[in-house]
Amino acid sequence: MTAKSRAQVEALKLAIESERQRVKTASGTTLRHAFKEPGSTIPQEQRLLEGHLGKIYALHWSGNGHNIVSASQDGKIIIWNSQTTKLYSGPAHSSWVMTCAFEQQRNEMVACGGLNNLCYIYRTDHGQVMRAMSELAGHDAYLSCCRFVDECSILTTSGDSVSILWDIEQDESIMRFVDHTGDVMSVALDPNSPRLFVTGSCDSTAKLWDSRVPGLPLMTFTGHDSDINSVAFFPDGKTVGTGSDDSTCRIFDLRCSMSINIFRSEKIVCGITSVDFSRSGRILFAGCGDFQTHCWDVTSIGQLQQHWTLTGHSNRISCLGVSPTGEALCTGSWDTLLKVWC
Repeated sequence: MTAKSRAQVEALKLAIESERQRVKTASGTTLRHAFKEPGSTIPQEQRLLEGHLGKIYALHWSGNGHNIVSASQDGKIIIWNSQTTKLYSGPAHSSWVMTCAFEQQRNEMVACGGLNNLCYIYRTDHGQVMRAMSELAGHDAYLSCCRFVDECSILTTSGDSVSILWDIEQDESIMRFVDHTGDVMSVALDPNSPRLFVTGSCDSTAKLWDSRVPGLPLMTFTGHDSDINSVAFFPDGKTVGTGSDDSTCRIFDLRCSMSINIFRSEKIVCGITSVDFSRSGRILFAGCGDFQTHCWDVTSIGQLQQHWTLTGHSNRISCLGVSPTGEALCTGSWDTLLKVWC
């Protein structure tokens, strides 16, 4: 580690400690009032979205924060208005769908994929029943995650340990990213530069890639003891959050290529399935197999970590996401339900 990197790490540690002390010493501070977020309170369940007949495996918000796409074991993808109810639905072409994604600029396309190894692209402006406009074939195992880079390209990850960047208009792969030694379970795009992305894998590592640079990843993050199921960028793009089957979440700093905080609880005895940050980055949300969403104040450390849970689902929480506007959290579960929290 260079002297400059060490100085940056020390400065970051001092800033975290300063904020922790401020929260700790604030007179009369409680969890409900400690977070200066939209709403400034612990999220409460506001809406229940019912319509799937099987376990929900994935969800993703539209770029404008109005709609949500979800994918289920019932073989359907559904687009919801987060304020009201179901808008569109369509067949997912696989009886076991594992991922879905919303295009973020124009919000006119969604994608999904699963056990048949294919990624399907749908347009959302062709009526209430969606039909696939494109089919991307190239993986040798199940599709675990997908995210649109822009209106013309999409990233997919797979159980074949490979990530692929696709040209949607040509239905062709542009580049393959190969370095993981286990199933690649999740991908997240840098909010400041979508050509940078991070992947999480069953090899217990997360890797940072640049889609403009073929070859090996820019960084490899280690520290987890089991599969990494989910990755998410901090809002400023300088750190990455991970959730693992080792029942912990970690934050890795891209500036020093190392873990700077670990989040765990004695109450958690199962794997973390999904992670995301609040818009300010102050809160880390983690879906879990214990039917709960666990929440941490990222500025708290060690024995002083502030931790609480959101309850209401009756089965494993398989996916969650914070809206791009930061106004709501959506959770999806094997109980076939989506819940919107504000």
